[in-house]
Amino acid sequence: MVCDMGIEIEKKFLVNKEKWREVVKEQRSLFRQGYIVSDPGKTIRVRLTDTAGYITIKGRSVGAVKPEYEYAIPVEDAKELLDNFCVSEISKIRNFITHDGKLWEVDEFLGENEGLIVAEIELDREDETFSLPAWIDKEVTHEKRYSNSNLSVNPYKHWNH
Repeated sequence: MVCDMGIEIEKKFLVNKEKWREVVKEQRSLFRQGYIVSDPGKTIRVRLTDTAGYITIKGRSVGAVKPEYEYAIPVEDAKELLDNFCVSEISKIRNFITHDGKLWEVDEFLGENEGLIVAEIELDREDETFSLPAWIDKEVTHEKRYSNSNLSVNPYKHWNH
């Protein structure tokens, strides 16, 4: 989801796998996500969910804040862009979990990134307070290797753990 005026404020966390297994996952969606452009200053992403397609343009992060513009596109266009224009791709199951009145998006990565589970929360302000669910392990907001665009070219499977 995109905040007002094209700004995204997002914090990212690793998930404790043992505690995550105990969580009831009510709403899930398969995401296929590819990158047309992916460099430190900007990304152009195409996303295909179970029901919709999107194209997203993101700028450089400053802390947990980055410019972001996201637009719905026809599903067939998203498939064609993914198949013919993207230089790298990831897939994941996204879980939507509400905790203490806030929506958490928890990604269970597939393929070369299988075994990695990352939770994200979008905020209205960078200094906004929120409570952490019991299944959160540690914050990785500022660790670029956990960005989806990085995972598409440097998969979790190849990291030294």
